[in-house]
Amino acid sequence: MKKLLMLTGLLLMQVLLWAQQPFTNGRLKVSDNKRYLVHQNGTPFFWMGDTAWELFHRLNREEADQYLKRRAEQGFTVVQAVALAEFDGLKEPNPYGDTPLLNNDPTTPNDAYFKHVDYIIDKAAQYGIVIGFLPTWGDKVFKSTWGQGPEIFTVANAKVYGRYVGNRYKNRENIVWVLGGDRNPRDGSQDVAIWRAMAAGIQEGVGGASKALITYHPQPNGLDGGASKWFQADDWFAFNMHQNGHCRFTPMYDHISVSYNRQPIKPTMDAEPIYEDHPVCFNVKDLGTSNAYDVRLYAYLDLFAGAHGHTYGCHDIWQMYSTKRPSVNGPHMYWQEAMDLPGANQMTYVRKLMTARPQLDRVPDQSLVAENNLSAAERIQATRGKDYAFVYSAVGKPFTVNPGKISGKTITATWFDPRTGKTKSAGTFDNQKPQQFTPPSKGYGQDWVLVLDDAAKNYPAL
Repeated sequence: MKKLLMLTGLLLMQVLLWAQQPFTNGRLKVSDNKRYLVHQNGTPFFWMGDTAWELFHRLNREEADQYLKRRAEQGFTVVQAVALAEFDGLKEPNPYGDTPLLNNDPTTPNDAYFKHVDYIIDKAAQYGIVIGFLPTWGDKVFKSTWGQGPEIFTVANAKVYGRYVGNRYKNRENIVWVLGGDRNPRDGSQDVAIWRAMAAGIQEGVGGASKALITYHPQPNGLDGGASKWFQADDWFAFNMHQNGHCRFTPMYDHISVSYNRQPIKPTMDAEPIYEDHPVCFNVKDLGTSNAYDVRLYAYLDLFAGAHGHTYGCHDIWQMYSTKRPSVNGPHMYWQEAMDLPGANQMTYVRKLMTARPQLDRVPDQSLVAENNLSAAERIQATRGKDYAFVYSAVGKPFTVNPGKISGKTITATWFDPRTGKTKSAGTFDNQKPQQFTPPSKGYGQDWVLVLDDAAKNYPAL
């Protein structure tokens, strides 16, 4: 019991350290090596995100505070939320009876609605959370086969609206701008021009391009590189996002690699992986619902493939399911209960691991392991810095580490358990010859991370 209390106390201390004076290092920007996000003074920032798309639209202030407080306690650093929301967000009012636009006109925003958005953004800042701010869901540009729309944006009014939200939030340092809203631009349409106009408006509103970190949230698009397919060369497009489509064992590491290798170099990430408690591939009858292992698998495979950060999601939370409204695709529990699903709590350990070693020199490197081309279901994925390495084994499959990939004559090895965050020694070995490692357990859901350190660096225990 004494040991448990000590561990609980240490975790609480870590949470407090994470939240202390969160933006004294300045707003976010892209690192000098173009692979990561950092604060203005160069302090590394790890994107541990959650998709709370309906946060502004469906939660009142007390509920929003409850949600943000718990996510901060779990170590989340980003919440992705939408101003003009998906679920009839132009006509269905927020909890205070306000809709976002007057007469559905992007050039006449409703100040009362945005005061509620202001409150939530400011409350997030108090908890050390960045808001991945979507000015609109994509159905307001392109309704497609789902979404209630209506399609209200043109090139002209998109710029005006972008200027409005940019100006409104120009002094909030906990904002990252996310365009797109679950839509891929259509060939031969005005979609790309509309998003570019909105980006230009945001830049004008905040007072210059350097003050607006902007990205784009697409639908799945295979090996086309996520949003980089359309915007890689655009100056406003600071970093890349993917979406993976809510299926199991999609080889997202290959998708991440495509955008990681694009020129000009820009950070990349999976901003919408399979959600916890989600109908797998939208087919609950045959495939059931996703679990904690599903969300862990994507987090580690994506990050080790070169992603700068990662976004978690939960089917019950993105839509803020409650007794007040019907469900979409059958969530199983109310959002308040879903905040403590196992996968959500295990994201704490993702952040713990990824921030325990120097972040900015980390690169993907499959040459670290001999078994470097296995399928997603039994994948071995490797990443390293100059003097450390992480190797993820999806099902506890043994693997062989090749020598000389990190510095040091002697390497210290440690097993990291993604389910609990606990560690156990894997010994030391000579960095001059291949070394085989067998994880402590194997089988479905028995994933492990091997941590390799140059023994001379004396890195602290995880």
